[in-house]
Amino acid sequence: MMIRLTVFVAMLISALSGYAEKKSVYLFQINDEIGATSWHHTRQALNEASEAKADMVLLHLNTYGGEVVYADSIRTALLHSTIPTVAFVDNNAASAGALIALACDTVYMRPDGSMGAATVVNGADGAAMPDKYQSYMRAMMRATAERHGKYKNADSTWQWRRDPLIAEAMVDSRVVVDGLIDSTKVLTFTPDEAIKWGYADGKAESVSEVLSALDVNDYRIIKYEPTWVDTFMGFLMSTGVQAILIMIIMGGIYFELQTPGMGFPSVAAIVAALLYFMPLYLTGIVSSWIVLLFLAGLILLLLEIFVIPGFGITGIAGALMMVAAVFIGLLENFSFSPDEFDYDFSAVWKACLTMLLATVAAIGGILFLTSRFGPKFITNRSELHHSQRVEDGYIAVDASLSALVGAEAVTVTDMHPSGKITIEGNEYDAVSQRGYIESGTAVKVVRYENAQLYVVPLVK
Repeated sequence: MMIRLTVFVAMLISALSGYAEKKSVYLFQINDEIGATSWHHTRQALNEASEAKADMVLLHLNTYGGEVVYADSIRTALLHSTIPTVAFVDNNAASAGALIALACDTVYMRPDGSMGAATVVNGADGAAMPDKYQSYMRAMMRATAERHGKYKNADSTWQWRRDPLIAEAMVDSRVVVDGLIDSTKVLTFTPDEAIKWGYADGKAESVSEVLSALDVNDYRIIKYEPTWVDTFMGFLMSTGVQAILIMIIMGGIYFELQTPGMGFPSVAAIVAALLYFMPLYLTGIVSSWIVLLFLAGLILLLLEIFVIPGFGITGIAGALMMVAAVFIGLLENFSFSPDEFDYDFSAVWKACLTMLLATVAAIGGILFLTSRFGPKFITNRSELHHSQRVEDGYIAVDASLSALVGAEAVTVTDMHPSGKITIEGNEYDAVSQRGYIESGTAVKVVRYENAQLYVVPLVK
């Protein structure tokens, strides 16, 4: 019995030892257009890989590109990863996808794959953007290639592992690389070309072949499986959706100021604010103080509307705090610390563009909804469109009595302080401005206010 137990323990220890020696490979995919959802999934995957103490992160990449600002965020996260990163290009790494592949430590490509063509284009018609955009993309590609450093070749000279000039050629057709590309076209690599010029480390048909080529034969794969919540969070953080939510917040606040009580506009603004800040807060992009800043601004604005008369410092301060919170929410991990304040042009530009689009859309929506072409249920609720009709009980005030100011009169009743006076045979109601006045006293009309004549004794 003891022998059997000893053998069982030995086998268990051996099995556990073998399991412990297995390499942990964390696998995640980018197979769609690069955008907010791709960035959210990448961030989640890298965080989970770090928590799982993975030995390697393997990115299964197949994309024609997408928004540069999100590709830049993914690139930065991969470059700063403390875990070795490997990209498997299956089949395409075009445009922003090429930038992401270039950020990985190692690249393998499917034999019929391609990588390159990173020119920044207009999403509407595919035309190349102006040179200032291309200049930024060239610098980003060049910096990514330079990050992989140099090595000493056979003749003891230092050589770039991934030549930065080649990275620029993927963006700008004017860049010439002798023996590779002239000045007539943008560079796109085939697998053999990428291997020859150091932009790929080999070819593979599958993830298992990639790992085999890396001499990783005993491994366990941990695969990132995004939930519908992750996908929904990414959708809410996309540039277009954020612009729409900001537009609804602005429009809701405006219409709430124009209508009595708390109604649909305020509900719409509150829901939009929740959908805007919720994914940013839950994913750690914004700190709690930014959300509190927005709430404090909302409270000040409500105080201005319902408690403090007029629209002054309180309302302006509240509106500015809300706008500031929304704008800061567009800058990931904002900090006032000089050591942590490191925002590149693309992030700030994206935030400004989103706010501009939202503001223009909000103004346009307000002008349309309040015009004669707008829905009746909105225009009818606005106090600016209400009319005070006689049949509804509204009575106009005759302001012609103001012409009597300065006229002399005689009291026909005692005034304590109200009574009646006569002017040129016409009798009027009046109020004594200086206390009791006997009937038959000569008086003078000194002012007209709130549809009432005020008189004082006439001194001769």
